[in-house]
Amino acid sequence: MIRSQIRGSGSALPRTAVTNAELAERVDTSDEWIVERTGIRQRYIAEDDETTSSLAIEASRKALEAAGIEAKDIDLIVLATATPDQTFPATATIVQHALGCNGGIAFDVGAVCSGFLYALATADSMLRSGMAKRALVIGSETFSRILDWEDRATCVLFGDGAGAIVLEAQDVAEDGPGVLACKLHADGEHNQLLYVDGGPSTTQTVGHLRMRGREVFRHAVVNLAAVLEETLAATGFVPADIDWVVPHQANARILDATARKLGLPSEKVIVTVDRHANTSAASVPLAFDAGVRDGRIRPGDLVMFEAMGGGFTWGASLVRL
Repeated sequence: MIRSQIRGSGSALPRTAVTNAELAERVDTSDEWIVERTGIRQRYIAEDDETTSSLAIEASRKALEAAGIEAKDIDLIVLATATPDQTFPATATIVQHALGCNGGIAFDVGAVCSGFLYALATADSMLRSGMAKRALVIGSETFSRILDWEDRATCVLFGDGAGAIVLEAQDVAEDGPGVLACKLHADGEHNQLLYVDGGPSTTQTVGHLRMRGREVFRHAVVNLAAVLEETLAATGFVPADIDWVVPHQANARILDATARKLGLPSEKVIVTVDRHANTSAASVPLAFDAGVRDGRIRPGDLVMFEAMGGGFTWGASLVRL
């Protein structure tokens, strides 16, 4: 059967790391307050010359190098972001041109923190249908550009970064590697729990991120546990079969609560929220690349990706490496 196989991964972070203590110098907060509630100890903040596209380009080049594939062989780029360089054209086309693989398919996906899962599912479908052979799937964000730095409840939670994977359509055995299942959901009823209060067609401004954290937490734990169970049911696996869970890095307490709900040991969860904070669509590929490069995630492992974001949107994907 034809499956989309992960051939390589890469990531990129801005030059500047900002600790909680440094942030407390400009915001009414403290290291203790942030760590206790979120598990975050630092985040990376983009400088003026660092953009969503520049981070995506760096992560993509590293992913291509890891995969041993030249950029000219990529015929599909799906880039997940809520912070594009421009309203249009798509940031994916900027990445495409910089890499030198013009002429193929390139577009952005907007599903906020679930964006990488939406991008992965979209690329997987296109590869399996024969529309493309090799794809770059990217999550890249400069969330610091849309934060209200006077709102301590939100500005301490987010950071900037990018992650990318190379997917290739391969004819494999039924028990072979590749994307095994993707499950996606959305519920627009909860728009006002996590949103940006601006946009071209309403305020003609970028706006700032707004969030009602307690309600988001409650929905996240329920929705993520449900979509993980749904994805496992579609593949015939059980939680004990999973080698690694690579979750959206929103909050350490959400990660713990979701793992407990499924009966998964914390040792199977890749956690980078302490170092990167919440990087929205970039968080899953950033965490995955961290796990690959430090040797924890290996070929043959069964890996579950999961995320929930504004919208609400949420999803999961089970992949055999």
